Amino acid sequence: MFYPEISAVVRSLAQELKGQRVAILGHMRPDGDCIGSQVGLCRVLQAEGVDAVCVNADLIPRRLRFIVGDTPFFHAETFVPEGHRAITVDCADRERIGPTLGKLFPEILANLDHHISNTRYAVHNIVESRSAATAEILAGVALSNGWRIDPTTAQAFYVGIATDTGQFRFPSTTRRVFSISGRLLDRGANPAVASHELYERESIGKMRLLEKFLTSLKMECQGRVCIGFLSNAFFDETGTTSEDTEGLVDYARSIDGVDVAGVLEERPDGIKGSLRCKNHIFRVDQVAHTFGGGGHTCAAGFNSDLPFEQLYPKLLEAIQHQFSSTNSTDS
Repeated sequence: MFYPEISAVVRSLAQELKGQRVAILGHMRPDGDCIGSQVGLCRVLQAEGVDAVCVNADLIPRRLRFIVGDTPFFHAETFVPEGHRAITVDCADRERIGPTLGKLFPEILANLDHHISNTRYAVHNIVESRSAATAEILAGVALSNGWRIDPTTAQAFYVGIATDTGQFRFPSTTRRVFSISGRLLDRGANPAVASHELYERESIGKMRLLEKFLTSLKMECQGRVCIGFLSNAFFDETGTTSEDTEGLVDYARSIDGVDVAGVLEERPDGIKGSLRCKNHIFRVDQVAHTFGGGGHTCAAGFNSDLPFEQLYPKLLEAIQHQFSSTNSTDS
């Protein structure tokens, strides 16, 4: 059995919600784990007699629409709660659902997540930070409880796991990840389709944005840090949007000798930072926390209203401080 204690808690919660309306909320700028977790949880709860729907502040990214199927999915701006109780997935803190959903749902019934920085903001906080993805937890719970997992549900959970493990390349990939993923394949998940939809349907604009991003890369801290910058002009010149930034930071991360990589994306309301590291000892979530953000030990993000000229040196200082803390711990 996977996650025996969590499985029992979620099973009890599902029984409590039978016949009730539930809105499953994801975070702003949703990724594969967010959408996959929403779709998968929504569908297994529906099979258990819960009137569940998915709601997000942002639209589903183009490359993730293939996993939704006939799952009811709504945009926050047009959604009417009508007695729905709220469950969040893959949201480390309440603010991640966005201001509109925050107003619609002043109380969060359950918070299902795997981020180490989760702030435990719900009535029921079901957080397992040793898991690679929220979809891993939910798939394990569904399998352990013997809930119905149809091919659409299996594909959604699989995509959530595959994307948050970097296609099973990141340190978070464990034997349990492979075991759960294998069982999802038995229930209809298709890795070939997932790989094609996620990584083989890029636009020419995305490729041109990548070119500009690679040109912007700066090597710092004797080659241990690589940071790139995406200006508003880049998006205008390539005809792309913030959705097309997905995965760019991994190019910086892949450089030999780089321990910490980042991308600073200029947005109308400030700068969004994304951080990655190859080894969990560097704790980029703690670097992100310096700027009010958070996330995983090896993947984290933050938002800042500082201009690039002020933010950049502060970010380097925070990373260097983290390096120093790591060296002190190791010695």
